[in-house]
Amino acid sequence: MSKQYRELIEKLLSSAGITINGDKDFDLQIYDERLYDRVFRKGTLGLGEAYMDVWWDATKLDEFFYRVFYANLDKKIKWNWSVLWLTLISIIFNRQSKKCSCIVGEKHYDIGNDLFNKMLGETMAYSCGYWTEANNLQDAQRAKFDLICRKLGLQPGMHILDIGCGWGTFLKYAYENYGVSGIGVTISKEQANLAKDICKGLPIEIRLQDYRELNEKFDRIVSVGMIEHVGYKNYKTYMMTANNCLKDDGMFLLHTIGSDESVKATDPWIEKYIFPNSHLPSIKQIAENLEGNFIMEDWHNFGADYDKTLMAWDENFRKFWPNLKDNYGERFYRMWRFYLLSCAALFRARKAQLWQIVLSKKGVPGGWKSVR
Repeated sequence: MSKQYRELIEKLLSSAGITINGDKDFDLQIYDERLYDRVFRKGTLGLGEAYMDVWWDATKLDEFFYRVFYANLDKKIKWNWSVLWLTLISIIFNRQSKKCSCIVGEKHYDIGNDLFNKMLGETMAYSCGYWTEANNLQDAQRAKFDLICRKLGLQPGMHILDIGCGWGTFLKYAYENYGVSGIGVTISKEQANLAKDICKGLPIEIRLQDYRELNEKFDRIVSVGMIEHVGYKNYKTYMMTANNCLKDDGMFLLHTIGSDESVKATDPWIEKYIFPNSHLPSIKQIAENLEGNFIMEDWHNFGADYDKTLMAWDENFRKFWPNLKDNYGERFYRMWRFYLLSCAALFRARKAQLWQIVLSKKGVPGGWKSVR
């Protein structure tokens, strides 16, 4: 079947302007002919694993994937057993139950603070930056922090909750610039340990805690890049928990990657190697779970900024790789760049979005004033 598969893949790639073993920097260079069978047997999982095994390459991997996504080639060979099996498991089981919620912390966020420190820079912000007036990664991340604070209308003396606080740097920024105190929860032990050091001496408490255990009242709630680990079976519980923890006149800002379509499971390669038990919500999946819990005051999409953010992370990762490689190895290097650059291409092709959603419990009197 290899010849048949090769001919089909050549035809598909050609429709996106990509040539096998061509001379353009986004052309696919194949080093092992078994690639064709592997892709048709395992889809994106096989493609990613083959890249990690150095069966193929592209000088500019992000440009290769941009053309693939823009031409919708991923949809044309999507349905294989790895996708079907993961979808079936996601329907039958709650893969993001309280018992399973720590898995992504252990397998992704705990892999090493040295890696994230070098890649993310001083803000340690592992989410999309806001590049409207920024010229570099750190300014874009600080602008994102400030955008959140302004949207929430933070005032001195407020007590806020950060669900999925990462390394605590947003809470630190909010305290230093807006005079608030807060609690941050994470399911990553390594994040919690470093966050406690970063926020030491500040009126900020960092907890290693599942969001479902929260039962306190706050003036404001923020959740940045965390609902992607909640799972569609738990969105109602997540929204009800946030509602219960928010004062009646409070505001909740939800910052999340968004899927253009409602699905039950994530990409099999991302699931296996990067974010186990992850799930990108769609507009429909979020909206139907807001009902009875929140009023949507504002829905802001700046997904194109994630392309710039991911490319900046990749630049940092490559720059500091000589300091990291002894702890991670060459296969990890290829895996991590596949992750960063394929995701950058996904946002560049506008196949994934980044939403900031401002929510209130009873509606802002007189209406919420748009903040950009």
